[in-house]
This record gives sequence, C-alpha cells and structure tokens, in this order.
Amino acid sequence: MKKVSTSILSMLLAAGVLAGCGGEKAAPEKENTNPPKETQEAAFPVTIKDGAGKEVVIDKDPERIVSLIPSNTEIAFELDLDKEIVGVTDNDNYPEEVANIEKVGGMEFNVEKIISLDPDLVLAHASSAHNSKDGLKQLEDAGIDVLVVNDAENFDEVYESIDMIGQATGKAKEADEIVTDMKEDIAEIEEKAKTITDDQMKSVFVEVSPAPEIYTPGKNTFMNEMLDIIHAKNASADLDGWAQVTEEAVIQKNPDVIVTTYGYYVDKPTEQVLSRQGWENVSAIKNKEVHDVHSDLVTRTGPRLTEGLEQLAEAVYPDVFKE
Repeated sequence: MKKVSTSILSMLLAAGVLAGCGGEKAAPEKENTNPPKETQEAAFPVTIKDGAGKEVVIDKDPERIVSLIPSNTEIAFELDLDKEIVGVTDNDNYPEEVANIEKVGGMEFNVEKIISLDPDLVLAHASSAHNSKDGLKQLEDAGIDVLVVNDAENFDEVYESIDMIGQATGKAKEADEIVTDMKEDIAEIEEKAKTITDDQMKSVFVEVSPAPEIYTPGKNTFMNEMLDIIHAKNASADLDGWAQVTEEAVIQKNPDVIVTTYGYYVDKPTEQVLSRQGWENVSAIKNKEVHDVHSDLVTRTGPRLTEGLEQLAEAVYPDVFKE
C-alpha cells in the first residue's frame, strides 16, 4: 500500500496536476510586466516576460509547438492550436487527440526528440524549469524559442498563463475570451454559494493520496481557494501547501465531507475510505458524504478548472449546485 500511495502522488506531480499547488507559501501578488493586450501590436515580433523572469522575443507566429506539461497542452488546445502542437509529454491525456501526437518524455524530456520535431516554440513550465535548465538551454541553443509559463498558484495566475500562451501564439483575443468565460462561470458559482449561510457551511477534508500516506491540500493551494469560493471550510486550512497527515489527525478533524481526487488512478476510492477501520464515527463516514472528483479538473492549471470547481461544489452541496 505504501508503494501505491507514493506512486499516486508521483503520478500527480509528473502529470502536472499538482503544479501551482506546491508546499511553499503563495508569492506576493506580482506586477504584470507584459503590456496590456489593447496596447500590443497584432503582428509579430512580440516580447513576453515569462514565468522565469526572462524576456522572450518571438519573431513570428509559431507553426510548430511542443508542450512540456499537460496544463500548457490543454490551454493550447483551447486556443485552437491543435494543428500546431507537434509534441507533448507522456503524461498528457486530454484532449483525446493528444494520444496521436509525438511524445517527448515525462518530467525528464528528450531534448533530441524535441529538436527532431523542428518546433518554433517550446512551452515549458516554471514548476519544473529549475530541474531542466540544461535541457532548455540546449533547445535555445538550437534556435528554438522557449517560453517558461508561470507556475500558477491561484485563478488570477491561471489567467496570466492563458494570456501568456495566447500572446506567444498570436491568439491573444482567443485567450481573453477563455478568461472571460472562466470568470463568468466562477461568478455564477459564487452567486449560488451566497445562499449558503455560515451555519450551513460544511467542513471538507480533501484527500489527494490514499492511506497509509494520506496527503491533503492546506492553505496556499488551488483546492483551498476553490473551497472558499463555494463557501466551504477546508478541514486542513491549518496546514500549509500539500501536507501529509495521519489517519488519527483526520479522525480528529471530523469533517462533514471527504473528497478524494484519485479515482482516475485507484479503483473505488470512496469505498476504500468508507470502509476504513476506526473511522466509523467521522461525520462524513456516518452520513456517507464521501465523494470522488476528477483530479485533473480540480488541480490542473488550465481552462477546465472551472469544471472542477463545479464538480466540487456539486459534491459538497448537491442541494445548492445540482440542477
């Protein structure tokens, strides 16, 4: 079981589902150094300050793009760049078209493979760029533009990621439309959440890795922000980032609802939680308030986060959010 639990957490990290949700405290709000879209020239070249703090000059509209993390891939496809994407990672699983795209490795990408695909642009990510400096430098030395997308820690920074990729690919208008749609979806959820009074507010324990090595998101994570939006209390808000907790600690927290996020990787996750010995008196167990939500939807920093937010809201407050 220990190997199973550890491997799940490793898969989540490798797939980028925990990107933007690290254990470090959220950085202070950053000034957006990229010029507003309305002041940018529509034509290339464009200069973008990327997630590594580097100014990247892109001379022309890229025709061949390689993505080094699933969240970047999802953003690119939402920007209608499906024909331009020529390489993705082994961890990419959405949309289904990625199954037919050349794979360039996992967290350790294959530099030679990427160069052989002759890309104009490589979309890297700040969550892993520090571990792949040499590889990214080789790509730059080969004449390939490398854009390190910011490691988003909240919805506003996800919007920045989408905007950054939109600017780099000549899709600034489309990026703005995606962000607008996401904000509207969140506003609708927030409006429904206003009907939940403080005395109706539920305590939620989120489990991203099963026993015996249980991991949960504390403050400074996307999940904490999502729970705030739907007017629920994060049972692990006393912790910081992604933290390992004991079964005894969860029992002591006595959450009203338990949400698992690993059903994509483990069979019958809710049944596993419901059958744990010693958990019989936990409110969520007694009331059978244990639900699984799709991990990619609630932790992958892309356009589908609002779908995950809605799924989480329906799991915690079905009477309010389920139509």
